[in-house]
This record gives sequence, structure tokens and C-alpha cells, in this order.
Amino acid sequence: MSLIITDECINCDVCEPACPNNAIYQGEMIYEIHPSQCTECIGHFAKPQCVAICPVDCIIKDPNHPETEAELMDKYKRLTGGEG
Repeated sequence: MSLIITDECINCDVCEPACPNNAIYQGEMIYEIHPSQCTECIGHFAKPQCVAICPVDCIIKDPNHPETEAELMDKYKRLTGGEG
């Protein structure tokens, strides 16, 4: 699954620069994640960097965008042109 930022977000600005896919952006009220760009850091890191750095634990798996690890790796390859 891609990830989603819940409304507990405090707009602390730490997640956006931590995302290697530039999937996180400032939304109207809180930070948001483009599901088409989120790979949960698969291909980049062992764990999602936004989740690791978030001080309020407001980043969770997005139930509206279920994806397997293989699908996330395919997305990583499409986004980066990499072989993973």
C-alpha cells in the first residue's frame, strides 16, 4: 500500500524532505502523499523514512491504495528507471 497522512499531522515539515520519491506535499490543511509516487521507500530504504521520522505517528498504510511489495517495487522501477 502507499501511505497516507492522517489529520493528526502537526505540519512539522520533517516528512516532506525525507521522501526519496517526492511523494509528500503540503496540502490545503496538512501534508499529503501522492499515492502514485509512494513506494513506502521500497527500493530506497528498508523502512518508510516518513514513518521513521514523524514525531506524532500520523503516517499509516492507505487502505484505499492496497499494493503488494512486488507492486511497490515495480512502481519504484517505473519512477526511477532503476532495476532495484
